[in-house]
Amino acid sequence: MKITEKAEKEVKRLFGEDYQAELKRKDPEMMEIFDNFAFDEVLEYGNLSEEKRILVILAALIAAQGQGQYKDMLRAAVNIEVSPVKIKEVVYHSTAYVGMAKSYDFLKITNEVLEAEGIELPLAKQSTTDQEIRFDKGLEVQKSIFGDVIDKMHQNAPENQKNIQNYLSANCFGDYYTRSGLNLKDREMITFAMLAALGGCESQIKGHVRGNQSVGNDKETLLSVLSQLVPYIGYPRTLNALSCVNEIIPEEE
Repeated sequence: MKITEKAEKEVKRLFGEDYQAELKRKDPEMMEIFDNFAFDEVLEYGNLSEEKRILVILAALIAAQGQGQYKDMLRAAVNIEVSPVKIKEVVYHSTAYVGMAKSYDFLKITNEVLEAEGIELPLAKQSTTDQEIRFDKGLEVQKSIFGDVIDKMHQNAPENQKNIQNYLSANCFGDYYTRSGLNLKDREMITFAMLAALGGCESQIKGHVRGNQSVGNDKETLLSVLSQLVPYIGYPRTLNALSCVNEIIPEEE
């Protein structure tokens, strides 16, 4: 096997001449298999723009804790001029789904790479809420995506669990989803990518398949996301997420 012409061109365009030089020298067969799959075969499928493809991969790599590949893909994102604001928003948004224990290192990596590329930090503020309005604004966004079921979740929560529902509305949606930099369609799409990469989140994946439908991301878009993530998260998690998509949006629809 050797790297295809298409894969070779794509790798050079995204990463430059010295991409994974050591691995190519020590593990040439592995890199040929991966590069041909990720940068040729997989690119043949789906309806994602290049920017969206990079953003969902970055989101999944954070959830999968793939620091090395995240650095590579982040540099590629900068090379093809993905907005630094959108890149940062993926990292910020991930905290609601993977926790600061996992997003912390990626925030530091992102800062290091952006500064090395000459991008001045901090970037422009994207927050649109404060402590006074974050709950109400978050609840508003939450209901715009998932409907009146959110009111029932608050009403039906046992007294000793109401704080969790309040956190969801104020923190997850009020602090993160209300930020500018990424629109709701993109936020739901990267949320789906992160949940697929995390694994063990099938009930959440199903909820966010519905959420993606609500904001206008159709089944073809979700299948496109999963297709692009296969090289990075593997088949078991991809197939689990695919099963969730098919359960919520059957093929006959």
